[in-house]
Amino acid sequence: MAGFSHVVFRRVIVNLKSGRGVDGVLVRRSGPLLFLKNALLLEEGRDPVPLDGETVIERSEVEFLQAPSN
Repeated sequence: MAGFSHVVFRRVIVNLKSGRGVDGVLVRRSGPLLFLKNALLLEEGRDPVPLDGETVIERSEVEFLQAPSN
């Protein structure tokens, strides 16, 4: 994920290896960490759950990252 600086400050969906997802605004990355704000936890068969504060995700847990056009 070295060349993804173009998605910082954009809404992204981070798909995790666990099968869950996190929808939020990628505000920064620092070493192995991604920092999202205004995030929602996405799980199949459940309503999205708002996550308080800043959500921190280790890049090693990321399956892939989506940057929707809207």
